[in-house]
Amino acid sequence: MADSPTNPWALALNTQRELLDSGTDAVEKADVAAERVDRLQSVEVGQTPSEVVYTENKLELLHYEPLTEEQNDVPVLIIYALINKPFILDLQPDRSVVRRLLEAGHDVYLIDWNEPSRLDQHLTLDDYVNRYIDNCVDVVRERSGQDAINVLGYCMGGTMTAMYAALHPEKVNTLGLMAAGLCFDNTGGVLELWGDEEYYDPDDVTDTFGNMPADVLATGFALMDPVSNFVSKYVRFYDNIENEDFVENFARMERWLDEGIDVAGAAYVEFLEDLYQDNKLYHNEMELNGTHVDVTEIDMPFLQVIGEYDHLIPPEASKPFDEVIASEDTETIEHSTGHIGLSVSGSSHDAVWPSVAEWYHHRSGLSVERRREIQAAVDELGAIDVDVVGEEDAVEIEIGETGSEVESETEAETGTEAESEASDAEPETEAETGTEAESEAADVESIDGIGPTYADRLRSVGIETVADLAAADPEAVAEAANVGVTRAEGWIEQAG
Repeated sequence: MADSPTNPWALALNTQRELLDSGTDAVEKADVAAERVDRLQSVEVGQTPSEVVYTENKLELLHYEPLTEEQNDVPVLIIYALINKPFILDLQPDRSVVRRLLEAGHDVYLIDWNEPSRLDQHLTLDDYVNRYIDNCVDVVRERSGQDAINVLGYCMGGTMTAMYAALHPEKVNTLGLMAAGLCFDNTGGVLELWGDEEYYDPDDVTDTFGNMPADVLATGFALMDPVSNFVSKYVRFYDNIENEDFVENFARMERWLDEGIDVAGAAYVEFLEDLYQDNKLYHNEMELNGTHVDVTEIDMPFLQVIGEYDHLIPPEASKPFDEVIASEDTETIEHSTGHIGLSVSGSSHDAVWPSVAEWYHHRSGLSVERRREIQAAVDELGAIDVDVVGEEDAVEIEIGETGSEVESETEAETGTEAESEASDAEPETEAETGTEAESEAADVESIDGIGPTYADRLRSVGIETVADLAAADPEAVAEAANVGVTRAEGWIEQAG
């Protein structure tokens, strides 16, 4: 049957009805618009109570008031980025990374860099890492009575935190990084492309302005997704203007985006040239003021928190870093969100931050030296997938390969070392049963400090056994494993 002809009167009536509805909706929105604009300007952020316990130049070290009766003895120091203000980590009570850690019983500190002046344009990455961060770490260590503390670096602050852990591993109990740029080998997305030396010279900006202006950075970030940042979000705001909660959330985010801070000129140039353009940190070639930032010194427990849809720091700009550090206790939490969503999305606060808080708790019961002693004892057994848990006086060693567990009482109670405890639960060592020939034929991975990653690299150049390693040249071993010559010499000494 043929379609019925269009009724012009019905079409006119429908159009009139839709226009009337749109007009009514616009009037209703206009009635609350003035109130919502006032709310945009008065919204509060960063409300978790804290006190400033240390200042240097522009930076302030914040210590947050506890939210639990008992706190972990090993505090967490959050090292924020040099870009924007840190209240994105304390945006509002139900979307606050700081508050999630406090609620989990952690003692939390945070570095607020504040904005550099024109006089600060010559501050380098060395100033930030070896002076400012190191001084703040020392303050936290002194206040907490701990030799080593937990650190959590965010974005650019995460990259600097990795450098700090490589240079001062004795002061870092655990290393956590959140959306940190660590590997730029055509993995850094649009920012790496825009920052390529073929198209961009960061000196052009700093020669003109001294520091890298916040407005320039903000515009660049917004242009990475122009439709969303310049059109869609304002359409969503209009559609939801009558929703007070939506307006408040929108206002907090807009305030954070609008209150960017400049980046010290010299540090900005170093970051672009040494990291984005030359990928020196990943290739273990980074130097700060002439001192090698040896990433193979990063041997403490290591956690990465990554956004699956992060367009600023894609996952591929973070994940490969696990392969070049010495730590054999590495973990990655990758969540289906973006760069900012890691801090503020409801799903991140439900699924990510409780796990992060537990990860720090799980690894904060032992001193750095004690952890290394136990790890060395287990390495002698040839075990892999070792997870050390528990308090200083009651250690449990979980050995993934065998599925067995070794528990040790306090040394005061048993008068023995963790090594002897472990030997009771494992087959006899080579020193007890093996011959010198068997020892030389042992796999190179049996050497203390050589884990699966280093072992694979050595095997690829023909160094498969302890005897092969003993006969090898230190420089050749260092080059093959991508470690320092000093570490290579230590391995060869063990093999001999």
